[in-house]
Amino acid sequence: MINKKITFIGPGVMAEAMIAGLLNKKLADAKDITAAGPREERGAELIRKYGIQCTTDNSAACRDADVVVLSVKPQRLTDVMKGLRDIKPDALVLSIIAGATMKKIGAGLKHKALARSMPNTPGQIGEGITVWTASKETTEEQREMARSILGALGEEVFVEDESYLDMATALSGTGPAYVFLFTEALIDAGVHMGFPRRIAEQLVLQTIKGSASFYQSAGRHPATLRNQVTSPGGTSAEAIYYLEKAGFRTAISRAVWAAYQRSLELGKEKPGHVDVEEGK
Repeated sequence: MINKKITFIGPGVMAEAMIAGLLNKKLADAKDITAAGPREERGAELIRKYGIQCTTDNSAACRDADVVVLSVKPQRLTDVMKGLRDIKPDALVLSIIAGATMKKIGAGLKHKALARSMPNTPGQIGEGITVWTASKETTEEQREMARSILGALGEEVFVEDESYLDMATALSGTGPAYVFLFTEALIDAGVHMGFPRRIAEQLVLQTIKGSASFYQSAGRHPATLRNQVTSPGGTSAEAIYYLEKAGFRTAISRAVWAAYQRSLELGKEKPGHVDVEEGK
């Protein structure tokens, strides 16, 4: 058990996933967790579900916290930081905000012990993966606290270079959206051929789940596994021919690159509409 007071600024979907993970894995006690946000009804919901503390006063929520988790949307960060002036000097500030650099957060909060992370939505069921890093001012104890909190969402990967966080945002952070779109397209193709939607969904979901598990257990390059199911002149060869002809690989590569560029833009706080992954 961490045995530290943890405050979440922004009680959204990912914050709730972290709270649930911490409690389910008995890493923290409900009495030591506080969630702060502007909507009283959201706080009441979290109190009812988890028995934690909730408030609409961000500053008060941070006053005694050993760990402050920033989980607001990127476009709200600057305003939110203005109201966080009571963070303890020895507290760890852990951000899960897309695009927000440690330099920006450190300057906004006048704080040095920082960790920045990028989780993804499967963390809601404990099957996520989070890439994270920490400032040189963090202690080993603080890094272990960050590792435990992020581990409540699933797997975690520490990197020394902060630039990997924007890359992770584009690859694993946004990755579920690519998978869901591909899943939807396969299901719709099955319905177009004549399958009832429920059967098409069952076939596609188990195919994706089984393929991922098989790839993980096989320990071989995906191209090798693909070749095993691609007979000369067969159905797989025909399907892959059309995917390649349509620029399937290029489209994916360009999509990930566009997400990466967008993550960099979010960090620069450019004006205009901000489209962020839900729950951040």
